[in-house]
Amino acid sequence: MRVSLFGAADLDRMHHAALITLEQVGFDLPHEETRGRLADLGARTDGSRVRLSTELADRCLAMAGKTFTLHGRDEARLAEFGMGKRNYNSIAGEALWVEEPGGPRRYCRLDDVGAAARLGDALPGITIVGAMADPQELPPSARCIHVLAELMRNTTKPVLFWFSDRASARYVCDMLIALRGSDTEAIERPYTYHLLEPISPLRFPHDGVDLLYETARLRMPIAVGPMAQMGVSAPCTIAGTMVQEHAEILAGICVVQAIAPGTPVCYGGICHALDMCTTQMIFSGPEQALFGVGMTEMGKRLGLPVYINVGLTDAKRPDAQAGLEVGITLMLGAAAGADVFGHLGISGVDQASSLDMLVMQHEAVRYVESVLRDVEISDRTIGLDEVAEVGPGGSFLDRFHTVRNFRRELWFPEVMDRMFYEPWREAGSWSLEQVCQERARQIAASHMVAPLDESVDHEITRIVEAADRDPAIMGSADRHG
Repeated sequence: MRVSLFGAADLDRMHHAALITLEQVGFDLPHEETRGRLADLGARTDGSRVRLSTELADRCLAMAGKTFTLHGRDEARLAEFGMGKRNYNSIAGEALWVEEPGGPRRYCRLDDVGAAARLGDALPGITIVGAMADPQELPPSARCIHVLAELMRNTTKPVLFWFSDRASARYVCDMLIALRGSDTEAIERPYTYHLLEPISPLRFPHDGVDLLYETARLRMPIAVGPMAQMGVSAPCTIAGTMVQEHAEILAGICVVQAIAPGTPVCYGGICHALDMCTTQMIFSGPEQALFGVGMTEMGKRLGLPVYINVGLTDAKRPDAQAGLEVGITLMLGAAAGADVFGHLGISGVDQASSLDMLVMQHEAVRYVESVLRDVEISDRTIGLDEVAEVGPGGSFLDRFHTVRNFRRELWFPEVMDRMFYEPWREAGSWSLEQVCQERARQIAASHMVAPLDESVDHEITRIVEAADRDPAIMGSADRHG
């Protein structure tokens, strides 16, 4: 099953418009060394402004790696990009945490990362385990170092977290080398990837670019994902927002390739719209479904793996609104052919992280994957002989053919309800929200993660302690106020 929104002529027109934007308007890049590298490649620079020709954009796109695979510490747990596979990641981190739907929020702590990682490890549909928490008790530059250590200890899958700056990225890379045993192994089996997020419209953050010089030593895959907002930081049209987002991604690809030619890149088409009534960004309106499909088509036109923001919700709890928004946008985005979907586990529009919401979204992932499965057409599945034996007016319920096939042909929910009415009432008349809460509690109580190798654990601890003594890391509290 494949859905599409635009024809080839429309995609070509938007791509051409993005190239005109880069050549005539350009983008701001507050990083002198990278501006110099782009100038060496043929870009025009004027102060912090950089303008790119179509030829240069095409050349950088040709340099970029277009497939990559993330490996968990359990090497059977993979996330494959650009290979026709679908991957699902939980949120890399939020500042706030909600313990139960509708309850008060609190600031995230480091131990929340462990809880989120263990839940993500237990949910089979989550391919890449996000930290979900951005621990507020730690200085900003130290967070990614401590978060990565928690992720390494609490999941065997590939992971996702927020990077901070170049100083902390050096320790992150040291930890990745410690996990794999050598630089070569860390390069050949990447454990995570970094999100370079241009600031719409048409600007880049200094630290986000600067840290690429550190991750480049491990050839870490990079997702370029601006979050242009229609009507605020992008034109108030679907097409205009997509064109600007596309231009920003192309610029990001050129930035990455100027720093580390050949680096694998993921096309992060994660634009959104703004609700003009509430002034709140929209996570999951109809516009987001259109963006999800359209940006997938734009990224695939370039031959790149694609990351889109679908499967999210504006709802604050796993209720009917959440189910509607998550299901529709995720189904359309997955059917369009994107490679990774996220960030799952968010309560509302970056309002907080919620383990209960992640459980509900995981059910949607399972549902979508079942819809998009390959349907076998064969003598066995058509069952002409079976129909002939049962005949008119018969029943297939007690047939061996049914016993042999129902488990592979039917999808069975884990948290959604299919009970008869009276048994449902007798069981407590539980809502989906309550079932998700209970499921999250059960997993927390029962799921055990294979421990990190003891020698690796000691080395990770040593690196974290070294970072905690580094004024460039712990002193970031003063730099950030």
